[in-house]
Amino acid sequence: MSVPAMLTGNTKVAKTPTNSKSWGLVVLLLIFFTMNFADKAAVGLASEQIRESMNLNAAQYGMLSSAFFWLFAVGAVVLTAVLKRISYNWAAGILMLTWIMSMLPITVPTTFGVLLTSRILLGFFESPAHALVQSILHERFPPEKRALAGAIVNSGSSVGPLLAAPALTWVILTWDWHASFILLSAISILWLIVWMAYADKLPFFKPKTMAHAKQDVYDSNADINVPFSRLLMSRSFWGLAALSFSGYLISSLKVTWLPAFLHEGLGYSSETVGLLVPIPYAVAIIILISAGVISGRLLKRGYSSRVARSFLTAGFLLFSGVCMMLFAELPPGPLQLVMVVAAFSINSVAFTVGFAGASDFLPARQRTAFFGCIIAVYSLAGMIAPLGLGIIVELASTPTEGYANGFFIVGILICIFGVIGGLLLDPARERERLLLLTKKFEAENALRG
Repeated sequence: MSVPAMLTGNTKVAKTPTNSKSWGLVVLLLIFFTMNFADKAAVGLASEQIRESMNLNAAQYGMLSSAFFWLFAVGAVVLTAVLKRISYNWAAGILMLTWIMSMLPITVPTTFGVLLTSRILLGFFESPAHALVQSILHERFPPEKRALAGAIVNSGSSVGPLLAAPALTWVILTWDWHASFILLSAISILWLIVWMAYADKLPFFKPKTMAHAKQDVYDSNADINVPFSRLLMSRSFWGLAALSFSGYLISSLKVTWLPAFLHEGLGYSSETVGLLVPIPYAVAIIILISAGVISGRLLKRGYSSRVARSFLTAGFLLFSGVCMMLFAELPPGPLQLVMVVAAFSINSVAFTVGFAGASDFLPARQRTAFFGCIIAVYSLAGMIAPLGLGIIVELASTPTEGYANGFFIVGILICIFGVIGGLLLDPARERERLLLLTKKFEAENALRG
């Protein structure tokens, strides 16, 4: 049985031709997502200079790091609701413009209050980015190619810090931490100019008119029509939320505390940290794309979407959690560094393979809002983890002890939420349930009519 048939039963659906324009879109969105994560990494790379220039302790720096996520959940829900009424070219362009405006105040010497406000606003405006790019990709690619296309774009979460770590570290050490945001703002302006110049040539559709869009838009779930609230009450919603929460525990600590941990906890110099930090991001790209390929091949070979999406994601997350608990207990050395790299290289699998699983049962018109609500839930990990680790480090007798205790606790949480999410997310079963609900609502409406 073919993948589309396997996922949609007897429903006849149009298939999307995957042409060069679709893959060109992937490249542009990869750069977009790269910038999305490069500015997150900047604060972590400049943690030592920021703490020294503003006289911050570990708990205060943890609060600054978590501030990025204070309005993240609000933005994920509110902005995705707004952006779904705007064409994709304008939505991405407007988001990039707001990122630039949020970073400009900290390109010059400023106060802690201004820096805190800048991070809060940047978090608010960056929150819908993942939902936006995944919605675009999932409408342009059939099920067996979604995970790979999403993996390539999501690799920007690793490419951004991978490129940013050595470049921004050099900029910070040569000038100061403000100069790093000048560089990021300049690159973002260049992307915005290119995007707006060529966006009209790209294969975009307005989400609000998706029902009347061209037939090459792949929506294998167009026959599902249920109230959005029913999607939020489903087991699979909370399963994907748990998997994403587990992954974001890793993401948030990687961009905020990994450089400080390598410097304070393990004793590496700032120059060496600039060379070590990119390693987990480089490995993450390989793992992310490999996971996307594996997921697609499992579907082609007839495995259920639960195996290819849910169990695969949960397995990666469990591996990451175990590695984090191990490096927290190991003495400094090569083996510990291997465990650190392994632990921090898994996070994006949840946001690629897991999200592809959700698209296996979601109608296209409801994907962006659904993904926005998932982001709102998992952003809590970004709010809690950096602040919690900062408090643990501050209360410990030594930074090394504090980091060890904090990362061990986080490793346990990653495993717990990974298992819960893997058990709850079941795309095929969810699709069957939603089809039954659709028939029920149609019958009720017919009786009323």
